[in-house]
Amino acid sequence: MRNCIHFIYILFFGLVSFPTVLFAQVRDTLVPIELSEVLLSHDKSRYEAHHSPAPVQSISGETLKKLSSLSVADALRYFSGIQLKDYGGIGGIKTVNVRSMGSQHTGVFYDGIQLGNAQNGQVDLGKFSLENMEQVSLYQGQRTEMDQSAKSYASANTIYLKTKTPKFNEDQKYQLAVGVRTGSFGLFNPSLSLNYKISESISARVSTELVNAHGKYRFQYSNGVYDTIAQRKNADITSYRLEASLHGQHDKDTWNLKYYHYDSERGLPGAIVANRFKRPQRLWDRTNFLQADYKHQFSQKYSLTVRGKYADNYSRYLDPEIITTTGFLDNTYEQQEYYLSLVNTYRIKPFWTLSLATDFQYNVMQADLYRFAYPKRSSLLNALATNLNFERFNLQASLLSTSVFESVKYYEAADDLQEYSPSLLINFQPFASPDFRMRTFYKTIFRMPTFNDLYYTFVGNTFLDPEYSEQINLGFSWQKEVGTTVFNLSSDLYKIWITDKIVAVPGTNLFRWTMFNLGEVETLGIETKLTNSGKLGSRINYSAVLNYTFQESLDVTPGGSSYGQQIPYTPKHSGGLSVMIDYKEFGFNYSFIYTGERYSQKANIASNYLQPWYTHDLSLSYDFPFLMKNPLKLGLEVNNVLDQQYAVIKNFPMPGRSFRLSLNYEF
Repeated sequence: MRNCIHFIYILFFGLVSFPTVLFAQVRDTLVPIELSEVLLSHDKSRYEAHHSPAPVQSISGETLKKLSSLSVADALRYFSGIQLKDYGGIGGIKTVNVRSMGSQHTGVFYDGIQLGNAQNGQVDLGKFSLENMEQVSLYQGQRTEMDQSAKSYASANTIYLKTKTPKFNEDQKYQLAVGVRTGSFGLFNPSLSLNYKISESISARVSTELVNAHGKYRFQYSNGVYDTIAQRKNADITSYRLEASLHGQHDKDTWNLKYYHYDSERGLPGAIVANRFKRPQRLWDRTNFLQADYKHQFSQKYSLTVRGKYADNYSRYLDPEIITTTGFLDNTYEQQEYYLSLVNTYRIKPFWTLSLATDFQYNVMQADLYRFAYPKRSSLLNALATNLNFERFNLQASLLSTSVFESVKYYEAADDLQEYSPSLLINFQPFASPDFRMRTFYKTIFRMPTFNDLYYTFVGNTFLDPEYSEQINLGFSWQKEVGTTVFNLSSDLYKIWITDKIVAVPGTNLFRWTMFNLGEVETLGIETKLTNSGKLGSRINYSAVLNYTFQESLDVTPGGSSYGQQIPYTPKHSGGLSVMIDYKEFGFNYSFIYTGERYSQKANIASNYLQPWYTHDLSLSYDFPFLMKNPLKLGLEVNNVLDQQYAVIKNFPMPGRSFRLSLNYEF
């Protein structure tokens, strides 16, 4: 590994210092003609995926609306290489695991700025609705934009959430969209959004939504002796979301200002063990953040981007089953985050761009726990990146420097950290035809132990080292247009090593655990995706997507009891199929998602075995004329059509067949 890193260092600085070797290539004079083809303007995401040196998957625009999805977590199910940890129910906590690296190795970015959680390193994607979402993208490795922040280089994989921005016709002053959903689980989900043109260069948007549901659903339970039908309880949720944003663009300046508020109360139904079907635990969440970004184009060659954010996250956890000296267990946690990013981008030549990004982040956490550590963490990140982009060859290289400093009120703070993380990404066209391109990347990165890992009372270990990951990827992309039909085929082979994996080992009792750096995991995987879209006749538009993932993620911890066995909740085989058809005012959508056999614990034995599961989802929509000639959109969704009984996480049963009815109107 160290030899590889040294090689990357040499290659990176060699490219920066001696670019003339690559400049000697004969440039094709037809490059501008190729870039102005209809392919680029017709489907930007498809063009980006074909030319990107990092594998990228995106869902945007009308496709997002057609999915049988309520939150971002539901939409991510349609991507390959992802395991969604869903604890059941409409309000259940949902986290994502990309390529079996763990949730903490995936960075989630909201309009270009990372969503943070220093407490446990996980982002509950169930909090983020699709009602205000324009695009959801997954990048394996890292995003390849040159004006991105240093934080964008600091994760093994990244998810980018792009919210809707106002777009007006010439005679429009405002746009209003209202909608409501209802259905199973007692769901009541109204939403409203307003776009307003303040001036020719400034616009505003407000989006708000309420989700209320009792969350009850029937499920089948078997303990190996008898089967029964039970009802999932304490799965209710009431949540409220408000987003307000200002957008400006004038001459050489582009800026955005966004405020986000989320408030929820939900029940935590808990695991079904020892024939207990109801749990009384409750969780309250409140999230507020204010973020902004500003970009100034000084010239055609040089631009400066500034981003900033302040976030306050509050959570309260109530557990009546645990009695303390002061009553029920009732803990509150609060986190604050301050973030500032500065990105300089300089275009040396039309085909050569340099970027220097500097980020500063400050996290602080409070809790009402006994002798809580009250940790504070300051992080300074610097990323130097270069991009060489020719018609048939694209190379990106970056070097990330990370410095972390911590202080605590009680106990001993973790050691300060200084790390350097390189990456190298290449996309090239090996043959004369532009339909076929290959890509490869190498990336090494780490993730810091969370505040819970380090300082949680009776659990934390301040001597923990970061988890290090190293990954290599080799893949290809092929696309072909035949008349009005477009075919896309992409596939990637990857290998991932994770060392110093942080694991929890129980101590003398279940309330005293110890954190260690013990684990080592190796993953070998293949991701394949086939897309076909086009027209049948003059009135039928269709698109179909088929994806398949193979993953062998093995515990290779030296001397470990589960050496050579598949790590928990990682299926070797998974995949899905989705079909979307539009005919006149009708829309029909079908999706199939499959997850193969898994194990709930490190030991791959019969008692830990989890059966494969799959779901079929259907939706039908119809647009009919209404006021002001704008269509009123009526939608009907049927999820888990065959009423399969399954669990993503053991002892957390998922809902069976469910329904949703929606009405949406824009004017």
